[in-house]
Amino acid sequence: MAPAYVEAAGQLEPYVRLAKVDTEYDQQLGAQFDIRSIPTLALFKGGKEIARQPGAMRPADIVRWTRQHP
Repeated sequence: MAPAYVEAAGQLEPYVRLAKVDTEYDQQLGAQFDIRSIPTLALFKGGKEIARQPGAMRPADIVRWTRQHP
């Protein structure tokens, strides 16, 4: 999913910042955010999670999903 993620990030900046978490390296952070499957997209606004989507997505789908949650 990395290429799709990079492409979507390019379309969403500067309005939305995408970040990746290596849950194998940082297991505590993965547990803190209850990440159960990889990949998982979580959308935060004002420090609170407002949406979550498990599974791989194409760049256009990532952008569309993000914009559905203003």
